[in-house]
Amino acid sequence: MSAFDAVILAAVLLLTLVVLGAVLLGVRALRGLHTAPAPEDPAFIAEKDRQEQSLAALRTAADEANSTIDVAKSAAAAARAEAAAAKAEAKAARAEARRVLDDARAEADTILERAHKQAEADAEQLRATARRSGEREVAVLAATTREQAAEVERRAARMDERERLHTEEVERLAERERQLTAASAALAARESALAHREAELAEAEEQRRRELERVAGLTADVARAELIEAIEGQAKREAALLVRDIEADARTTAEQRARHIVVDAIQRVASEQTAESVVSVLHLPGDEMKGRIIGREGRNIRAFESVTGVNLIIDDTPEAVLLSCFDPVRREVGRLTLEKLVLDGRIHPHRIEEVYDLARHEVDQLCQRAAEDALVEVGITEIHPELVTLLGRLRYRTSYGQNVLKHLVETAHIAGIMAAELRLDVPTIKRCAFLHDIGKALTHEVEGSHAIIGADLARKYGESEDVVHAIEAHHNEVPPQTIEAVLTQASDACSGGRPGARRESLEAYVKRLERIEEIAAGKLGVEKVFAMQAGREIRVMVKPEDVDDIGAAVLARDVAKQIEEELTYPGQIRVTVVRESRVTEIAR
Repeated sequence: MSAFDAVILAAVLLLTLVVLGAVLLGVRALRGLHTAPAPEDPAFIAEKDRQEQSLAALRTAADEANSTIDVAKSAAAAARAEAAAAKAEAKAARAEARRVLDDARAEADTILERAHKQAEADAEQLRATARRSGEREVAVLAATTREQAAEVERRAARMDERERLHTEEVERLAERERQLTAASAALAARESALAHREAELAEAEEQRRRELERVAGLTADVARAELIEAIEGQAKREAALLVRDIEADARTTAEQRARHIVVDAIQRVASEQTAESVVSVLHLPGDEMKGRIIGREGRNIRAFESVTGVNLIIDDTPEAVLLSCFDPVRREVGRLTLEKLVLDGRIHPHRIEEVYDLARHEVDQLCQRAAEDALVEVGITEIHPELVTLLGRLRYRTSYGQNVLKHLVETAHIAGIMAAELRLDVPTIKRCAFLHDIGKALTHEVEGSHAIIGADLARKYGESEDVVHAIEAHHNEVPPQTIEAVLTQASDACSGGRPGARRESLEAYVKRLERIEEIAAGKLGVEKVFAMQAGREIRVMVKPEDVDDIGAAVLARDVAKQIEEELTYPGQIRVTVVRESRVTEIAR
């Protein structure tokens, strides 16, 4: 029984139960009618009408149930017809499936048979291929075996040949040993003969020396001293000639090249010039501002000097005041402080402290910016921040009138140009030259020369040993040992020694000229001494009868050496020795 049949059966049973219930209700209603009271009773009549309506409703429901049953029966009949059709279709489908299965089995048998045949053919082909490859491998193995056997025979032959050569070498060594033994014996005999001969020669030499002493009337020590003195004089003269020839040869090749490098480096670097001063001048809008700067009973000027550390000089100079301080950074901070106070107009101790803090911060920024600009101009990127701060302080530091920071930039450019001409490491040499005066930023705070202080700073902040050595050796506190140190010295001398770069006091200048003339005049045979070109050249006139040409060269070298050892000067000093011979005759 299918699911649809079960549903139809359940519906029919349900409708049957409904019809039976309706019939039972109708029966009960009919029984009530037969046992009912007289028709004249209105209640009875109402109840009867109600029951008749219920009976009519039940009949209607029974009719509907019957019609539903009929519909259900017709649906069941249709369902049975559809089931029969479905059974017929299923039987046909099973027949068709059985036919398709038979066909598939037949086709599978045919394919399987063809596959068996194909597999047998492939297997036969593989067996043939394997047989041919096996034959080829056997042939290759046989050839390899023959080659290995031949190689073993060749190695055996080489080993036999090597053994034969080894035997011959052993025999030659044995023969050589016998020859060496014989030669040693002959050499020992010869040495004994030579020792005897030397003893005889020594005795003969002693007899000859005694005979010479007797004939010459001199002892051996006196004769040796005279001979050494004569040889020493001759050696000095020959050495002077050799030095002159070497110098002449060196000048023809090296002087022109060196002059070209140095001059090219100096010409390619142009820098500004500044004048060294310990006084700054601030112009005022009027003389009445001087009274406001001084303040009541001088309290403003005292507060200014105590806060800034700068001496304020107010004199009769119209509309101007002077600021004096040996620390250039502090003097610049004081100048900016006073300038801001004058522009603001409010001058009292509390305002002075406020403006001083602002001015100091502004000067620090200016120093930092100046150091960064200098680093960019030179081309140095990686450097410790503390060194940058110290370099910025050199913006207001001067040496003999030359700004130290600009001197460092100029020196770095000159050193870089010379290093490029000599094909050396340009960045390292420029770094050495740029940092060589870094110690001047702390010379008033730390004891010692600025070269040693700068070397300690560079070592502290991670600079390389080449840079540290160049810094400490640029004034010969430490002997220069590297090419970087030598080029740093040369570029420093070029920057500081060129005309107009630096100035010095008149007293020191006069003392240096006097000492130069004293050094040259103290030499033997000097007649006159002239210091020329602001002390950069000295001409020495010698007496021709006392000094010859070789002596003139020796004298020039001695004077230059003594000047280098005793004096400190910018640039270089040329020593020229003039030996002039004059012969005068009068015609009558």
